[in-house]
Amino acid sequence: MADQLIPRREMQFQLYEVLNTAALCEKPRFEEHNVETFNAVIDMAEKMAEELFLPHNATADKNEPTFDGNKVSMIDDVKIAFDTYRESGFIAGHFDFEDGGMQLPVTVMNACAGYFLAANPSSTAYPFLTAAAANVIKHFASENIKNAFLGKMLTGDFTGTMALTEPHAGSSLADIRTTARPQEDGTYRVKGSKIYISGGEHELSDNIVHLVLAKIPGGPAGVKGISLFAVPKYRLDADGNPDVRNDVTLAGLIHKMGYRGTTSTALTFGENGDCHGYLIGEPHQGLRYMFMMMNEARIGVGYGAAMIGYRGYRYSLDYAKDRTQGRAAPRLAPEDEPTPIINHGDVRRMLLAQKAYCEGGMSLCLYGSMLIDEMETEADSEKRAELSQLLDLLTPVFKAWPSEFGPKANDLAIQILGGAGYTREYPVEQCWRDNRLNPIHEGTNGIQALDLLGRKLWQHEGKGLQVLLSRVTTDMKRAETPRAQVLAGKLKPYLDQLGGLIQQAAADLRSDKQPVLLTNASCFLNIFSSCVVSWIWLRQANVAEQALFNGVSGQDTDFYEGKLAAAEYFLNWELPLVSRDIEVLSSRDATCNNVKASYF
Repeated sequence: MADQLIPRREMQFQLYEVLNTAALCEKPRFEEHNVETFNAVIDMAEKMAEELFLPHNATADKNEPTFDGNKVSMIDDVKIAFDTYRESGFIAGHFDFEDGGMQLPVTVMNACAGYFLAANPSSTAYPFLTAAAANVIKHFASENIKNAFLGKMLTGDFTGTMALTEPHAGSSLADIRTTARPQEDGTYRVKGSKIYISGGEHELSDNIVHLVLAKIPGGPAGVKGISLFAVPKYRLDADGNPDVRNDVTLAGLIHKMGYRGTTSTALTFGENGDCHGYLIGEPHQGLRYMFMMMNEARIGVGYGAAMIGYRGYRYSLDYAKDRTQGRAAPRLAPEDEPTPIINHGDVRRMLLAQKAYCEGGMSLCLYGSMLIDEMETEADSEKRAELSQLLDLLTPVFKAWPSEFGPKANDLAIQILGGAGYTREYPVEQCWRDNRLNPIHEGTNGIQALDLLGRKLWQHEGKGLQVLLSRVTTDMKRAETPRAQVLAGKLKPYLDQLGGLIQQAAADLRSDKQPVLLTNASCFLNIFSSCVVSWIWLRQANVAEQALFNGVSGQDTDFYEGKLAAAEYFLNWELPLVSRDIEVLSSRDATCNNVKASYF
């Protein structure tokens, strides 16, 4: 089936009609680029994704990496795809020219990433993790560490990981036990165990640079005592080339439900007392540094969830157009020809829901990417601070909402294929298995809810929320065409109720009602996210209906009408579902808070 990934018309709409990405070329950082160079890079990404990543996606899923006690092996296609990706310069795409990068906007690089994530999220993980780790080193590491690792990570000669989670601690980073003892030569000896380290061992690159969270003995307790270290698989010789094996041991591969082509590893550091680590930045600041990588990764997780959802949506759409079954009213007689299932109302409902989830998630995360580009290029310090505050506020939404609804889209794709969708002969079941990880990793969605309600809303005296509401109000006022005006009118009462819940939460957090409020944090995240995504759909509807008013024809008419239909579906069908959550929070329902462990 053709066109399984992202239609270029969709990507052009998001980049140039909704976001006006072309305006970034007026900024000094991007002045050497234009729309033609942006599109050329996206063309290359689409071609590589279709020709080198998509074909082995199912093969890598069926033939996951193996470990023979000495080395990890995987199918050859992964190495071929990885090498082509790195040789094309994509790892360094956003990095400065002086670092060997292409100095492209994050928005454009994430547009490219969409094709790889839709085609093959497992193989895509290796270069994506490397770029994120390299960005941490660029921003926080010493010149010595940069000189040792950064250049070769950006070329893909070295890859990177982040090693946070420990077997006993899970998401509770305050309880990590990995230690790093200082040596006279300025290095550290790292000792501990990490688990679920994606890309933690493989033969794709000459070296693997692990970014490891560890505690220096004598430091502050809890998260305030966490430091960050670069710990390579191989130590380097005097010329900067991989030399002797560092004391980093693969304890075993973890076998996952999805993302099977990406090695998931349990690693042991310092089993023989000789694991060399190099402190990044200042002692005890490791969590702050790592959160830069994690926040990037959180947008990436949400975007990846939308793209995997989109792959399933595109496949189920093609299937629904081709598969004939039953008859549609009013032609219900036995002698009438069977009809493609897309003509059945319930199938159209499921397709429209997928479209609303996936194109909503795509637009949401590309908006987050644009905030990063605007922040990096804004000369006015006050405006730059506002962009940073808005980005911080929305990061839990960027991660959690698409990772909640991307798998729901994949579930609907399976349903559309019926019994065929439940078999491994079709790709939609793998899409669901791959996507099911996204609500978990980089901070579970429950953690995102607590982060939003307990911290992000109130940072900088609520400035991020003020900026968000200002932008939402502006777009509601821009809804001057009839259907967009109706959508803005539907959103307003939910925004009003959200405002009341925020005031109530502010009081409850300072009272004995705090435990009940935090127990119900997922309800708040759902309300907040649904309002934000409704706004994102309103932005798309404003553009689409204005285009129709200006006069279009043929496929463009259908494209814009499809946008309006998805926007109307979301605000008519999905947004009202938060009424239950509004009632739970308004009434301070304590059902989940009061239930005791002994009751189960």
